[in-house]
Amino acid sequence: MKIINLILSAAVVVAFQACDLDLNPHTSYNENNVNVKNDSESQYSTRTDMLGLRNSLYNSWVKDIQEKGYMDWLITTETRSDNAYCGSPSTGAIVAIEANNQDPANPNVARDWDWYLKQISNANNIICNIDNIFEKDTSAVKMTQKEHDEWKSEALCWRAFNLFRMAQLWGDAPMITVIPPEITSENIEDVYEDYYPKRTPVDEIYGQVIEDLNYACDNAPDVNASDKYLFSKAFAHGLRARVYAEKQRQDWNQVVNDCLAVEGMGFSLVDNYGDLWGYNDDDAVRNTKESIFEVTWSRNSGNWVWMMYHRNAYNPSDSYSWAKWTTPSRSLAAAYDAAGDTERKNASIVYDECGWSLYYPAAKYAFMHKVPTNASSVILMRLGEIYLLHAEALVMTGDLDNAYIYTNKTRNRAGLANLPLSVKSSKESMLKAVLDERRLELAFEGFRFFDLARHDMIKDVHNSMSDPSSPNYDSYWQKRTPLTDETILFPVPQTAIDKNSNLTQNPGY
Repeated sequence: MKIINLILSAAVVVAFQACDLDLNPHTSYNENNVNVKNDSESQYSTRTDMLGLRNSLYNSWVKDIQEKGYMDWLITTETRSDNAYCGSPSTGAIVAIEANNQDPANPNVARDWDWYLKQISNANNIICNIDNIFEKDTSAVKMTQKEHDEWKSEALCWRAFNLFRMAQLWGDAPMITVIPPEITSENIEDVYEDYYPKRTPVDEIYGQVIEDLNYACDNAPDVNASDKYLFSKAFAHGLRARVYAEKQRQDWNQVVNDCLAVEGMGFSLVDNYGDLWGYNDDDAVRNTKESIFEVTWSRNSGNWVWMMYHRNAYNPSDSYSWAKWTTPSRSLAAAYDAAGDTERKNASIVYDECGWSLYYPAAKYAFMHKVPTNASSVILMRLGEIYLLHAEALVMTGDLDNAYIYTNKTRNRAGLANLPLSVKSSKESMLKAVLDERRLELAFEGFRFFDLARHDMIKDVHNSMSDPSSPNYDSYWQKRTPLTDETILFPVPQTAIDKNSNLTQNPGY
């Protein structure tokens, strides 16, 4: 048998010694698989260590979620649907995603794969160490039971969030839930797959996500009305509702139950839709009564993601010399106009003069407008979404009357009249009304592609956009390769397969 040397990444927190190992095939170490040892030699041993890891978990969002967790997610969910053009045709990676021409070499796909695995590993640092520290910490200030339960829940929420996204994007994916011990010639056979994991079947991933969220729903922190940047019980229930809406674990009654749980935690719709994204001369609006989870920045240490979509409303001349990403489509604008929905259109799409003309005339160009300032929050969950997910679940359980009531809640807030009573005449018409309402209410919040996918509508919608014979045809779309059941999922990045030969490629790539 071939004797190999395992070359370990310098990025690993724990330094391992290279050793001769009787194992084949050999691949290079994947630094996303593990950060620390889960044994008596762990570098984490006190409450202070855990508090630092918890703070680091939240800080990673402020820094990293803008690119991978938000900007790329909008490309995936909005430009692959009927809501948006990619934005800048000069950026080949996002053009390919809009056109369904992504391949294993796509750098956006690769960076997202790596980022989600890294975040799962960060969560595991807490999950795999906190019980032992709670039991054995002898420092002066020990972790309380409440801190243990809440901090563990927060990490479980974070792991579940990232595992769920990986399952949505790739189906089967590596599911790392342990921190392996230092690798030696004696234990290599036992721990090899922890370092070089195979793809876990998607159904098992969903099972782990639900298990993580079950604990978090019971033990996560209560809602903090003044700070929604918190993995609270409401976030855990809302995320579990999203999970149970997907095909792999679909349970519409459970979706209803989780939505009811969130609705009972003191949230309410803001009076005006635009207030969710508003600002004044002093600051952006944050922590509204509708917000469940949002990533927040101050004006002085603000986000940079605004520049990917429009002007910084505080300083309109900032970084405005190049075409922006996720450009609103004519199809979406027409949907707002057909509904007479000026309030949500004006909050979601802004027309402005610019120095380029790609999808619209330069004198009146369309821009996504849900991050208007460098201090604006990125809202990842809010009550409006929960109401409409509740409505969708009620349709699927046959309760059309209450689905009608829930759908009208967000419509009425936008200044629109109740839907015609005729939409309640069939499950099909009521479901269409709910999905149409979700499109108008939740545009550019990262839902459209998967809303359509879970009801087997995405192929028809995606493919019609570049079909000259379709009434949905728009010549400004990138020429789209027909979406198939296989290409709904992304390819596994070739860079990941090169590092880990236990990984396999998705069919169709």
